[in-house]
Amino acid sequence: MSAVADRPRSGAPLVELSGPLPASRYANHDIAPTPIAERTWSMWNVAALWVGLSVCIPTYMLAAALIQAGMSWWQAMAAIFIGNAIVLVPLIVNGHAGTRYGIPFPVYARASFGMSGAHIPAIARSVVACGWFGIQTWVGGLAISEIVGILWPGWQQIGGGATVLGQTAPAFLGFFIFWLINVYFVWAGTESIKWLETVSAPFLIAVGLALLWWATHRVGGLGTVLARSDALVGTRTPAHGFLLGLFLPWVTAMVGYWATLSLNIPDLMRFARSQRAQALGQTIGLMTTMPLFAFIGIAVTGATVILYGHAIWNPVELIGRLAAERHNPVLGILALVTILVATLTTNIAANVVGPANSIANLSPRRIGYRAGGMVAVVIGVLIMPWKLLDAYQGWLISYSGLMGAIGGVVVCDYLFLRRGQLDLAGLYREGGRYTYRGGFNPAALVAMGAGIAVALAGLVVPALRFLFDGAWFSAAVVSGVLYCVLMNSDRARGDA
Repeated sequence: MSAVADRPRSGAPLVELSGPLPASRYANHDIAPTPIAERTWSMWNVAALWVGLSVCIPTYMLAAALIQAGMSWWQAMAAIFIGNAIVLVPLIVNGHAGTRYGIPFPVYARASFGMSGAHIPAIARSVVACGWFGIQTWVGGLAISEIVGILWPGWQQIGGGATVLGQTAPAFLGFFIFWLINVYFVWAGTESIKWLETVSAPFLIAVGLALLWWATHRVGGLGTVLARSDALVGTRTPAHGFLLGLFLPWVTAMVGYWATLSLNIPDLMRFARSQRAQALGQTIGLMTTMPLFAFIGIAVTGATVILYGHAIWNPVELIGRLAAERHNPVLGILALVTILVATLTTNIAANVVGPANSIANLSPRRIGYRAGGMVAVVIGVLIMPWKLLDAYQGWLISYSGLMGAIGGVVVCDYLFLRRGQLDLAGLYREGGRYTYRGGFNPAALVAMGAGIAVALAGLVVPALRFLFDGAWFSAAVVSGVLYCVLMNSDRARGDA
């Protein structure tokens, strides 16, 4: 049984169970619907979440890849803005389900993929998140290594310069320290994430604007910086022209940047107090902060060309240089702590919560949120994140196609077939309407597979290369349309 309760300015009624959770192997306390009384995140909490997600070193360096690939600064900004605007749609749609029913992504996916079939998209999303967790933790570890190096010059001599897997002992030690900090917030739970994001948001924005002021002040204004940004542009010529050969692949990569989170956003929006809070909060936070911080990366790097004669894209390297020049270790420490906070806020919310819930969903009776989170952070180490950095664009484009195929199914199921109506108790009940065939919905699996196959066809047939370069779009459209056709043809959609 479900109960519906309206909240002022909610935009849609919130739903909770009116009785106890059905006793089944698909339920435990951590993946149970969040009671309405515990859905406390306001619009500004959600916006602060997105500030924390967006302000990080990968975002700062994001425009670097686009500009070095051959775009001007304004073309790079256009690609970032368009990609964010596109991915905002599934963010809000899937966030709607999380807010309305208080459910995490693995439970939400049961409606379309089936009670057991939901493991497939949940784990696929989690593998990617674990990769991102490793990347962010590695970057944060480098910042810690720089901080310790400022305080203790002998730090960089640990290990005598010897390398293991291509990395030095100080780099690995910094990585391990930052990994432990992440583990603390995993253990502390989601309320600690809310606190972390809300406290950090104004601080991160202020530091970003201060960095922009420094860059423009040192070189004579923003116009000077942007004029010299042409020196950053790469010289590679796209094989299929600018639009298909360069712009489309990078817009796809920008969508891919948040493709995983656009799926499991219910993991976070289940704590939002209303649809207004989740929709406006996400829009305000994402569409302002990420373009702004990417622009700061362009402007500051343009200033380094003028000041130092070459581009310094990595903010950790730049801050270390500034601290050395000014003989001011306090400046370096404060700036690097900022980088640590920015990396931590992104990592916990984007790359731990989702995998923790997905892993817990594999066996709810045995695995809880904390245990799932610990498994995720260990995988983030074993995946060797320093290797993933070498294939940044290929990584984004490749996995975004898979996420598009899953996204097409879940969005079409919730938005077009069920029109936002789910049987909340049925999402936890054994033998209920979401069991389909042995726990799997064949329509969802066939549609997802078709979406992935169409995207990969671009790798096999040169004339269809645009299908892979625009993998998220081609996979999402094919999987979404085919899913709706299959579900309507055999009436397999349960309560839709």
